[in-house]
Amino acid sequence: MLFPDAVNAGHWRHFQPGSPTYSERPMSQTQNSVLTKLAEIDARYSEIDTQISDPAVAQDSNKLIALSKEQGKIRAMVLKYREYRKAGEGIEDAQQMLAEETVEDDFRTLAEEEIEQLTATQERLLEEMQNTLVMADDMHIDAVIIEIRAGTGGEEAALFARDLYGMYTRYAESHRWKVEQLDFSASDMGGFREVIFGIKGSGVWAELGYEGGGHRVQRVPETESQGRIHTSAATVAVLPEPEEVDIEIAPDDVVEHVCRSSGPGGQNVNKVSSAIRLEHIPTGITVSMQDEKSQHKNRAKAWRVLRSRLYELHEKQRRAERDSQRKSMIGSGDRSQKIRTYNFPQNRVTDHRINLSLYSLEKILSGDMGELIGALREHDRQQRLLNL
Repeated sequence: MLFPDAVNAGHWRHFQPGSPTYSERPMSQTQNSVLTKLAEIDARYSEIDTQISDPAVAQDSNKLIALSKEQGKIRAMVLKYREYRKAGEGIEDAQQMLAEETVEDDFRTLAEEEIEQLTATQERLLEEMQNTLVMADDMHIDAVIIEIRAGTGGEEAALFARDLYGMYTRYAESHRWKVEQLDFSASDMGGFREVIFGIKGSGVWAELGYEGGGHRVQRVPETESQGRIHTSAATVAVLPEPEEVDIEIAPDDVVEHVCRSSGPGGQNVNKVSSAIRLEHIPTGITVSMQDEKSQHKNRAKAWRVLRSRLYELHEKQRRAERDSQRKSMIGSGDRSQKIRTYNFPQNRVTDHRINLSLYSLEKILSGDMGELIGALREHDRQQRLLNL
């Protein structure tokens, strides 16, 4: 059991039933760090309450929305932390009763039972808050943009990119997430040279945020007549999609180019300038979109992709400044990093970041990715706890 005044001392004060005294056992550095962080979150929650009550903030809708969203994200954590503190206060009250030499046996027994119950409550709440705390940022991102591009391997790589697209969309369907295709470039045999799509749903980033990087396939291609196994590759980028209030882009920093679409599309392609290309001058990031016949729709999609890429760039810089935690534990998500191999002859999928091999390739490519993603999330959680 933990008392607030024992946090800084780095010990649990542990009640032993049948005795009016308490023994102390060391509290781990992780638990110390968690409680310190929880106290900071609780203070921030109260600070937001004060800011929201400010009439000046109430008149600024953007600021009010941002503060309300921030508070909403931490509300459940704060309520648990306050329940944890309340249990600690109850334990201290019972401790004071046991310290009185004149306390009757019946009351002593009740106090001991209460301490046991409240201790169990505290330990349960601390474990729940600890696990939630290290994964909280990921759980609150409910929309991503995924970009898949064929790499080495020509037509076979494009077909593999199509397989990856199918794997992710079927996994999304199994979670009842919404999938929206944004742009694609097809190959001659029906694969994808490039495909960009969005997925929205509760916890989508926490599930799919590990998929960024290089994916490799080993199989006999449809284009191979002699039955030889080839190795092809595709790259995947998974970008958290922010809402407009999460990232601001100065209009003067973006140059828009309008041109006619290329590829199939009938007479509209040659007559209407509907393709949009956005260039963000400060970073050099460019986005092209021509999937829709409507210039307005292409512009809206291009801005969504641009906003996601800038958000990811900002987050990458922020993480680099803070620590190298995610990179050291689960991989950076860089497209140049080989993260997974799909070996058809052995019916095997190997994730190289955690040295995990699953002999259920067809099941995984059909969208049944739960075991694989679960192993990645658990490894990530354990490493984040260690890095606290």
